[in-house]
Amino acid sequence: MHETLSYLPQILPAYIAYIVAVISPGPAIMAIVSTSMVHGRKAGMTISLGIFAGSLTWACAAALGFATILNTYAVALEILKIFGGLYLLYLAYKAFKAVRANPDIQQATTPRNMSTRALLLRGYGIHVTNPKAIFAWLAIIALGMPQGAPASVAGLIVGICLTTGFIVFMGYAALFSTPRALKIYVSLRRWIEGAMAAFYCFAGLKLLTSRI
Repeated sequence: MHETLSYLPQILPAYIAYIVAVISPGPAIMAIVSTSMVHGRKAGMTISLGIFAGSLTWACAAALGFATILNTYAVALEILKIFGGLYLLYLAYKAFKAVRANPDIQQATTPRNMSTRALLLRGYGIHVTNPKAIFAWLAIIALGMPQGAPASVAGLIVGICLTTGFIVFMGYAALFSTPRALKIYVSLRRWIEGAMAAFYCFAGLKLLTSRI
């Protein structure tokens, strides 16, 4: 244990890099924010769990060197990239449909609830279909784990970062599910849904056309 803790000076830059990445707006954060505002705190925290599960998947994959497999089998990475881009475009379509809808104030205040399973799968799908996430995790682990470091260092990096990520995801869900946030959503519903549609469309097209 003492040997692992001796690597804390190397782990700190990796942890800072993770914090910057996890609080930055992206498909996962935007999904938490919009779900919390529209469906409430419980739904926001549920989709956060799905996103966290996706983050856990990529963290473990990076720690186990799965990125090497993806680099070796480029076709698998391309398939994952295409699937992720199409999924984001599907979310853009759903958001665009919400923009075109014209619910009254009562409907906007009490939106249709999504099932727990649907929310978990949506959150997981958003994060796990983005192949860039594994390379972000790989960079974080490589940054904090110098050559010759024991495997326990990678475990410590993953544990610290995932704990922080869980707190951040749940914090966003709690913050944007307040009554004030709901009032803002009701008054700016079209703008918010329009921004979400544009964001998902941009992210999906960028993922489909990018070289990873």
